[in-house]
Amino acid sequence: MLHRLALRVVPQLNALVTEPAVRKRKRLVMLAPGLVAFGLYHLLKSSLPLDNPFVLLLFSGFLASLTALWSYRMGRNDTVANFLQEDGLRRVAWVVGWIGMVYGIQLSLLVLMLLKVYVAYDFLLHPEGPAMMAIIIASSSVTRDAFELGYVRWKEQHGQKVVTFPDGGPFRRWVQLELGTMGRWTGGAAVVSMGAAFFLMAFGYVGQHDLTQSIVLSILSACLGLVAFYAGKSRTGDWRSGIQERGWWSLGRFWLWPCLTFALTYYLVQAGFFTFLVQHEELKSIAQLLIAATTAAIMTGYSFYLGRCQLLEAETSHGIPANIQSCPFVMGILSKAGVVPAGTTSTSVVGVTTQPEKVG
Repeated sequence: MLHRLALRVVPQLNALVTEPAVRKRKRLVMLAPGLVAFGLYHLLKSSLPLDNPFVLLLFSGFLASLTALWSYRMGRNDTVANFLQEDGLRRVAWVVGWIGMVYGIQLSLLVLMLLKVYVAYDFLLHPEGPAMMAIIIASSSVTRDAFELGYVRWKEQHGQKVVTFPDGGPFRRWVQLELGTMGRWTGGAAVVSMGAAFFLMAFGYVGQHDLTQSIVLSILSACLGLVAFYAGKSRTGDWRSGIQERGWWSLGRFWLWPCLTFALTYYLVQAGFFTFLVQHEELKSIAQLLIAATTAAIMTGYSFYLGRCQLLEAETSHGIPANIQSCPFVMGILSKAGVVPAGTTSTSVVGVTTQPEKVG
């Protein structure tokens, strides 16, 4: 779900997809897939065993993949043949496979687990309602994101320089270039979160309950993500100064969304996998430890990266300073985006070895 975070946290991307005209058109586009999903569910529920979680998730993912292709085309405002030629098979496969199939399955698991944990509406006991909601919500959410990605790509095609297109490429390059930093943040967060999960288990049934684990560990992961974001936003990795510069109201809103919201999302998606697909109660304790570690690691890693993206945009908004030109992460992304000539090389990593230029 990194693309969703990037579309809302990275300033340039957020500005592009929240323009009033874009939002109005997006709302209209989102109506069709939800209605189609509703109709298909009622049409096929008697012939498909949609009370089986595997069948339900595969159907939801397949429908979401078709939805992703259609809504991406609507955002691109072009035919499939044309944007397949312009974007390449790899980009289109990513939209259909990752934004469609995989993301759709994740969203369906999220819906099923939300209903089970917070509403006591268990799909395994009462399949029809949760199944219908899982399919409709997954299709609608995939439509929104694929449309926004298509629109960002359309802006690129019309001359807009998009520094960090949210297709995972910039994130993978950052991981390669700052592997040590990535390991320290994600590894440390995973250990802390696993320790917290183990501590909760000492309280017996209450501490081991999904409701308790999801709330406490999501709050912890959100706090770790908040710190990691401001560390990534600083060249020196000093998260304290960035937090001190923000007001409590602003910090609270950012902690609530996206940090807490996405931490809870990652936790529930994984919990849904073990609950509805694995279905081994004896593995619950091990699963909770794994989920705690993975949730904290994902949140800190993604948050640090998004902080880097904001640093990148801040540094390049008024030109490219000489010290930034020595950063491989920055120059690699700028080269791909067309901001600097392709083949530009560098020798150090953004935010690690560079120092701010003196002004005046």
